[in-house]
Amino acid sequence: MVSKEKQDLLDLRYLRMARIWSENSYCTRRKVGALVVKDKMVISDGYNGTPSGFENVCEDENNVTKPYVLHAEANAITKLARSNNNSDGSTLYVTASPCMECSKLIIQAGIRRVVYGEEYRLADGLELLRRANIEVKYINLEENEP
Repeated sequence: MVSKEKQDLLDLRYLRMARIWSENSYCTRRKVGALVVKDKMVISDGYNGTPSGFENVCEDENNVTKPYVLHAEANAITKLARSNNNSDGSTLYVTASPCMECSKLIIQAGIRRVVYGEEYRLADGLELLRRANIEVKYINLEENEP
């Protein structure tokens, strides 16, 4: 069992790593990164973007996000499906709070904790996670810079 102080430090470090991972996104409106961590190991990662084989352009000519852009959480969870890892009991670190659709995937993937660093405009995803007894934790990265 990890002490609360140690867990808080790990949460902050992994969330910072997710923010760095978000820099891989080609989206211009918002870059989001996600890491799935189990037993202190990163078992999957993702960032928001288009599906494999599509052009790396997330927004249309009016700067509206294309409807087929995948969220960072969905990319990380679906990447797990193609690996030998499983996410039962894991923690998801994501730079923005999950939407409703991603929250459904998080629940079904067996993820037990979600740590996020920015409030999404809608809170329904977080409410669903709490309803499913998934621990939800907000960390303001700007207030926790070294």
